[in-house]
Amino acid sequence: MQAWKQWTAKRLIANSSWTAPIWQPEFFDHLLRSTESYSEKWTYVWDNPVRAGFVQQSTDWPWSGEIEILQL
Repeated sequence: MQAWKQWTAKRLIANSSWTAPIWQPEFFDHLLRSTESYSEKWTYVWDNPVRAGFVQQSTDWPWSGEIEILQL
C-alpha cells in the first residue's frame, strides 16, 4: 500500500496543482461481510472527493466507478 500511495502521489503532484500530502499516513482495511457492508463502504469511498473539497458532488469526480461489481 505504501508503494502504491507513493507512486500515485508523485504522479498527481507532477501532473496537477496539488501539493503533498496527497494521502493520509495510514490506511485501514475492512472485511466486507454482506451486501449492506459493501454498500456502506462504497458510499464512503464514493464521497471521499467531496469531503476532500475536490468536487461539489461525488458524480463530478472523473475517476469514480467500479472496476468490477462484486457478487456477495
